[in-house]
Amino acid sequence: MTADASARRRALGRALTRAAEAGVDQALALAEAAQPAPEGGAWRIGITGAPGAGKSSLIGRLARLRLDRLSRETPPAGAPPERLAVIAVDPTSPVSHGSILGDRIRMEDLAGDRRAYIRSLPSRGGRDGLTHNIVDILAALDAHGFRETILETVGVGQAEHAVRLMVDTVVLVLHPESGDSIQAMKAGVMELADIYVVNKADLPGAKRALAELRATLRGVGPDGFEPPILTVSQDDPASVAALDEAIEAHRRHVEVKNLRHARLAARLAYHVDSLILRRLDELRADTSAAQAGDSVPARYRALLAQLSDSG
Repeated sequence: MTADASARRRALGRALTRAAEAGVDQALALAEAAQPAPEGGAWRIGITGAPGAGKSSLIGRLARLRLDRLSRETPPAGAPPERLAVIAVDPTSPVSHGSILGDRIRMEDLAGDRRAYIRSLPSRGGRDGLTHNIVDILAALDAHGFRETILETVGVGQAEHAVRLMVDTVVLVLHPESGDSIQAMKAGVMELADIYVVNKADLPGAKRALAELRATLRGVGPDGFEPPILTVSQDDPASVAALDEAIEAHRRHVEVKNLRHARLAARLAYHVDSLILRRLDELRADTSAAQAGDSVPARYRALLAQLSDSG
């Protein structure tokens, strides 16, 4: 790697650290300083699913295909050699407040590929399987000139659906023993995915999970796209290629239907809501000791007043 390339990667790493650790006021400044391109920046692919579904390993194999596809395109003038970014959100322990940040270890297919940039981030107090300031983090990647970003959530369940607003294509990854839990997930993330994948399809239980999924899903997805249901196996490269093609099909659908503008507007609304919630967390942390004996109405009014004063 050249000295310029190393310096550029270090600068990007520092920018992502600043974005991840910023308080609310700093996050607003970062967002204003790192606005995406007019067309919306990088195409974002969200990979979500329950713990143990094999999301990280699947991302490693999928990203190689996405990089090969991007490398066949003519890059914009001045574009960096890095074409694709992976942001992997790792759960933070509520006890130790630490994170393993080991997702990149399972992405061995990307090892040494200088076209890719991988960053693991702790979830901290982030909601919905994501992390604080995720909007600013993704905007920083857009500003760097990446063509695609893959966002891996922490292991999620029924209610976590913010990833739908953060990305353009949502891939829900299920493991072979998901059969009994698919109905329970139906009212949450199950209704929001664009593509469904039963991973580790060579293991027992995969056929049952696939049958349950097909019986549960009806009609088209959230934007009029009929979501495909795929099986993927580590020993079957063609199955990962089918997932790559499904992502392209969904991308074409979004572009033809001109749906991205509405998604960008929803993303902006989510950004504002997340900053307000984050500011409330900061205020609670500042006043929790002094107001430990307050009543609920008193604390509610005090927080509203502080929120108004800090605005």
